[in-house]
Amino acid sequence: MATAKTNLILNADSYKASHFLQYPANTTNVSSYIESRGGKFKQSVFFGLQMFIKEYLLTPITQNDIDEAEIILTAHGVPFNKDGWQYILDTYNGFLPIEIEALPEGTIVPERTVMAQVKNTDPNCAWLTSYIETSILRAVWYPTTVATKSWYCKKIIQKYLQKTADSTDGLAFKLHDFGARGATTEEAAAIGGLAHLVNFQGTDTLSALVAGRKYYGADMAGFSIPAAEHSTITSWGKDNEAKAYENMLNQFAGPNKLVAVVSDSYDLWNAIDNIWGEELRDQVINNGGTVVIRPDSGNPVEVVTETIERLMNKFGFKTNSKGYRVLPDCVRVIQGDGVSLDSIEDILKAMDAKKLSAENVAFGMGAELLQKINRDTLKFAMKASAVKINDQWHDVFKDPITDTSKRSKKGRLAVIKNQQGVLETIREDQLNDQNSLLKTVYKNGELLVNSTFDEVRKLTEAF
Repeated sequence: MATAKTNLILNADSYKASHFLQYPANTTNVSSYIESRGGKFKQSVFFGLQMFIKEYLLTPITQNDIDEAEIILTAHGVPFNKDGWQYILDTYNGFLPIEIEALPEGTIVPERTVMAQVKNTDPNCAWLTSYIETSILRAVWYPTTVATKSWYCKKIIQKYLQKTADSTDGLAFKLHDFGARGATTEEAAAIGGLAHLVNFQGTDTLSALVAGRKYYGADMAGFSIPAAEHSTITSWGKDNEAKAYENMLNQFAGPNKLVAVVSDSYDLWNAIDNIWGEELRDQVINNGGTVVIRPDSGNPVEVVTETIERLMNKFGFKTNSKGYRVLPDCVRVIQGDGVSLDSIEDILKAMDAKKLSAENVAFGMGAELLQKINRDTLKFAMKASAVKINDQWHDVFKDPITDTSKRSKKGRLAVIKNQQGVLETIREDQLNDQNSLLKTVYKNGELLVNSTFDEVRKLTEAF
């Protein structure tokens, strides 16, 4: 992931550097929590904290880090807490004296429910809790938001498969990640791509596979198939379009194999009606595998439905037990242009109206999946809720009269399942004989919970 060691001291907002001088005298502990305050989705798929811990918190800060931070922050115009960082280096060998509690990754979390809670473990480092807000909040909001959007897509596709197909067996491969080139960085592609794979198993984002192996012990988190792009088709020239398609069949088709071929470089309808449906029809039918036709332009709803109808005109169809038409196994469709949460539902709704089963189509999503989100998509925030002063915990909260949605929680917090089986945040001192679902995952340089990717997936699927 990170190609060189990151200076964690500089992985923060500038104003954090001055906060060590701003707490009340004799403040020894600060406790903060992370939550989604709502936004586009009412539930979130909590994921990604373990990546951050392994990448950034299991590597200690060094004297070089402190010296570099002193030079940069001093020149930048803000105070530098050199004594505080030197204390961490000398006392804890550079590992951060904090405790992070969190829900199990893969948990489906209602809005305004605490996902993670952070506090310093050394009374000399009360400033440290909020100092890491920038890095840890980013580490949670981004993969959680990608996983959440992907999960909602899965729910929509599942709904239409249950209504229009005999089986939902292919659900795991119904939404493919095309987002690597649209991500801001390779690290973002890896993190976001792996978040998508919590819900699905199809991806073209290779970086996500590396992240899955590195951070969650996943030997192979996702899969793909040979596929054409416009350059490999158009390099044959317009007059040889059929030969380009035939080459794809010769190179990649065969028993139990899948190959995807973009087919709208020139005239999609000609490609379906005359090339795939006439010239190459017998080869498609007899190859023993599945050819996946990919449109890549036009109105997604109109193009997908017409593509399927035209393929049925050439290759036939069967009617399943629910009365919906299904292409023969030798041919399918994947739509990878203009795909979003909304357009997936629009396409499947239009197919439903035409009695076309959802099993005929898969989707590919690019920047819409990995990039067209931000911290406000789920209104993520990390806020201090308690401070210990003179050995006494005090509630900390904000309650702006100009925006009640930003009202924050008070006290040390816990998460339980209430009598309705719904996750609920309560004060830690109200637990009584209950156990909080927030478990310590990191403390003073040690990873205490090491989830596997299979465990994350199973937990998400349980909801």
